[in-house]
Formats: sequence, C-alpha cells, structure tokens
Amino acid sequence: MFLYQQNDRYFAMIAEGLEDIGAEELKQLGARNLRATYRGLYFEADRTALYRINYQSRLVSRVLAPLAAFGCREPQVLYRQARQIPWREIFGVTERFAVFANLVNSQMRHSRYAALCVKDAIVDSFRQETGERPDVERIEPDVWVGVFIENNHAVISLDTSGGPLHRRGYRRRALEAPMQETIAAAVIRLSEWDGEIPLVDPFCGSGTLLAEALMHACRIPAGYLRRRFGFEFLPDFDARRWREVKETAERRIRPLAEGRIAGSDISAEAVACAAENLRRLPYGEKVQLERIDARHRRDLAGKVIVCNPPYGIRLGKRTSLPAFYQSLGDFLKRRCAGARAFIYFGDRSLIGHLGLRPAWKKPLRAGGLDGRLAAFELYEGSRQDSAEAQREGQQDRRRKGPEGKKKRPSSPLPLRRGLAAGGERLSDG
Repeated sequence: MFLYQQNDRYFAMIAEGLEDIGAEELKQLGARNLRATYRGLYFEADRTALYRINYQSRLVSRVLAPLAAFGCREPQVLYRQARQIPWREIFGVTERFAVFANLVNSQMRHSRYAALCVKDAIVDSFRQETGERPDVERIEPDVWVGVFIENNHAVISLDTSGGPLHRRGYRRRALEAPMQETIAAAVIRLSEWDGEIPLVDPFCGSGTLLAEALMHACRIPAGYLRRRFGFEFLPDFDARRWREVKETAERRIRPLAEGRIAGSDISAEAVACAAENLRRLPYGEKVQLERIDARHRRDLAGKVIVCNPPYGIRLGKRTSLPAFYQSLGDFLKRRCAGARAFIYFGDRSLIGHLGLRPAWKKPLRAGGLDGRLAAFELYEGSRQDSAEAQREGQQDRRRKGPEGKKKRPSSPLPLRRGLAAGGERLSDG
C-alpha cells in the first residue's frame, strides 16, 4: 500500500505568496486539514476531492500523491528506497516518464542528481522484473514522478496532475515573457471581481488575463482543455467517480454576458494572438478585442481595469519605462474616474513612477520575478499626491528585505465595492 493510501494526505505545490488564497480555494474544493509549508500545502482529501482539485483549481501548480517517505542523507539510500517502490502498479514499460526534484536543507545538494538516482532506480526496477525499461521523456511524459528532500527526509510522489496545472491548454500562441496562468488567476481571485461590472485589460498581450477572467466568470474548470491527468495512473483510480466530477463541473458552465470582458493592445500581433487563444475556450468569441494605445482609450471610467504593463523583460530596455508609467498614471487619474485598477508590477520599483497611492499591495512571486499586485481606486476628480507616491517608490527600491517596516495585512483587503481582476505585459501572454 502506498503512503497516500494510508492517510489520504497529498501535497499541493503553489507559488510563494499564494498559500493563503490557495488554502481557501482547496477548502472550497473539498480539502481538509490543510497545513502550509515551503511553497505548498499539505492537505487531506478523498478521491472525489482529489479529482475535483486537479480539475478545478486555478492557483495550484501540481498535486502530489506521496508513494514512500524515508530518511535520506546520501544518494545510495535514495536509489535503494526508490527501487523498492512497486512501479509496475502505477505504469508500464510503454509509458514514458520524467522525474523532477527539489531539495531543501539536506546533505544531498544537487536536485538533478537526486532526480537521476530515482530515474535509474525506476529503470532498473523494470529491467529486473520485465527485462524491458520505459523511456524517459522530459517535456511531455505520460507519468511525472516528484522527489522532495527536506532536512534529510525524502518523499517520492506521483504527480496526480500529470504536469504543471498552469498549462491550461488555451495558450497555443504566446508573445515574449508571458504571464503565468496561475498568477493571472491569483490576480482575478484577489480582486474579487464577480462579473457584474465590465472588466478591461488595456495591455492584453496574448490574452492570459482575459482568459482567466473568462474562465472565472463562466465557471469553466481550469483543466477543461487538459486531455489527461496523472491521477489516472494511481492504482485506485475510479473512472466512474472521475467522470461524475467532470460532468458536475461542466454543468455549471454559464454564458458570458455581452460587454463584460474586453481587452486591447497597441500591437496588432498581440490582439490576433489573444483572439486565437480565447477562441479555444467556451464563449471566448464574446471577449471584445481591439488594437489601440491604452492611453488613448476613453471608455474605462467606472470599470474594472486589470493589466500587467511592460517592465523591461519583453522590451529588453528600461530607459523609457519611468516616463511611460508616469503617463499611464496621468491617464488613469484624468480619464478613468470611478474605475478600480489592479496592476501587476513585475518590477516593483516602477510602482512609484505611476504617481498614485495604492489601496494595497500584494507580493506575487513567480518565474524569478519578485512582483507586486497593486490596487488603486480612482475617485472622481482625484488628483493624488504624485510626489508622495514617488517617494514611496524610491523607498521600495532601497529595500532589500520585506516590504518596509509598516504593518500590512497578510492578504489584501478588498476595495470598497470589492470587485476586480489582474495583470499582463504590453504584448504579453
């Protein structure tokens, strides 16, 4: 019997900073007894909840089912214990597999070597029992095996998601430096947009934010376009129960109201890319798209604005960014009265150049970026103190540790009316 079968306990991998809202989402999907740890959440679930979490979670990147756990200080122990796992109960020689590893505070220091040890153990186990071996496929394997070693304690798991869950399947085309889907979904959730007020992304790029807003508004499961999940390889997989979970979720899908979601970009290529990606989702054709400079729009007053403006990675330069953000801030103040803006800054030092005081800021870290989601309420006739906001931005740039000494809530408070959604690059993804 595998370890997860003994205690119904799993591990959800999640981006740093999303543990709080990730726990809320998992509870809503049926998880129990959650405990946050380094970049993840331990939780208990029955098989129905496990299938539902994999199919509907918008924030989690993988869900791991522990197969075995043991003390591990050296590669020989890792290889020996991995070889003892009855791999043939999970997959056969015709399936391709891959191994990924993460190590924290352990005598074994090289994750690639740890993954190689487990790969060799799996191959040797099959050879001994069948005389054949399964192939390794690093990009699109049938089976993912995870290795996690912390404080010299190892856990070997099956990835029940069958690969990163941020790969929704709608983004067939992407521009440079696209926003990760789980981060875009986190922005939507943090903003608490409920679909009642029109939402606009004026820097839509390849449409990631628009797609996540669409899936949220229409109740489209995050895994709607995925062809297969890793839990189908578990020895106790229940096909009937999985079919029921899937059908129940898909019955809740609803149409998108006219004019509820719109996007634009200065790049014609970006607009075409976003349209192509959105067409892969139900009701994606109802998302309104146009080519226009965001600062030339005159229809954003009173709406929910979500965006991830350029911050240098895609553009390959930073020299013109402060002036760009200053002009964007001026546009928001003068042309967007009554709107609420939720802006993702991949480079948090740019916040001060906007010249607006955020209602709150939330760290969102992914892909090596120490980004921030900032919320702004644009009052009628507002002329906020740009000089003071600039000083705050300069202080942020000087800080190397936590964000200053002022007390901040662990998760952002909703704005007064509590609606909105999240960000993307000038011509992002």
